[in-house]
Amino acid sequence: MLSRARTTVMWVLLLVLLTVIYLFRWNRNKQILPNLTDKYVLITGCDSGFGNLAAKQLDKRGLHVLAACLSQRGAESLKKETSNRLKTVILDVTDSQSVSSAAKWVAGIVGDKGLWGVVNNAGVAVPTAPNEWLNKEDFSKILNVNLLGVVDVTLKMLPLIRKARGRVVNVASIAGRLTICGGGYCMSKYGVESFSDSIRRELARFGVKVCIIEPGFFMTQMTDAKLMKENLKNTWTRLPEEIRRSYGLAYYEKFCRTTDHSFSTSSSKLHLVSDSMEHALTAVYPKTRYSAGWDAKLLYLPLSYLPTAITDFLFSIVLPTPAQSA
Repeated sequence: MLSRARTTVMWVLLLVLLTVIYLFRWNRNKQILPNLTDKYVLITGCDSGFGNLAAKQLDKRGLHVLAACLSQRGAESLKKETSNRLKTVILDVTDSQSVSSAAKWVAGIVGDKGLWGVVNNAGVAVPTAPNEWLNKEDFSKILNVNLLGVVDVTLKMLPLIRKARGRVVNVASIAGRLTICGGGYCMSKYGVESFSDSIRRELARFGVKVCIIEPGFFMTQMTDAKLMKENLKNTWTRLPEEIRRSYGLAYYEKFCRTTDHSFSTSSSKLHLVSDSMEHALTAVYPKTRYSAGWDAKLLYLPLSYLPTAITDFLFSIVLPTPAQSA
């Protein structure tokens, strides 16, 4: 009886401890910075998707949003749906001259206040295919935007961010924790994770915080199944005959069906990502990592912690079998 009573007390104490920890974390997460209307935030990739939604959302919160768009059309469209506070700039993150020009433009606007936050959101996902189907240029197209673009924008904006003791928010992906496909996409997101980890440690002494957002699958241009399959078709068509024989038409067709199925489960709740961006920029205690989407939290993150042999086996069930497999 005494042993049972001790066990009961232990479980009660554990429950109380977990409740206290939960309430403590909940209270920290709810604390928002004052004077948000004095802060300037630069967001890249605002033509559509997460960046577009975040620009509108933060504009409504009263922040001064500096929205970087790739096209004039995207910039004009965003201006029509936001307040006069929001300003736009045309930015190609793969062009260092364009990034330098944008940095000068930002500096002229923020002045002595500095730049409170930069959200590196611009990204692409094609071409994506089995690695052997691709060439160096295919990898470069993605790495130049998703990784080197993030590095260039961040480095150019850092003096302004240090001045404000602000925030760097980098959009990685669950594909930066678990490699789910060939090509440059996962490589680029692993790189964003690594770059973010290193600058977080380097900038902590300056009062700058670095946050990483790891979305799962969401309905954006990057998960456009039609665009992805069109890219796959072009990639398959240009392959040497020997490679096509090795993989086989059935492999290609199943790969397309798998892509279709994966993207069909994409969430339409883009606000889960923009909410993460907002919290990272406005919270007193931002998180180091934000996992956006239930697929990220309940599927991909747990998979990333499993032994390699298990994840390899699970992927082997999903992936098609080559015609000339061993």
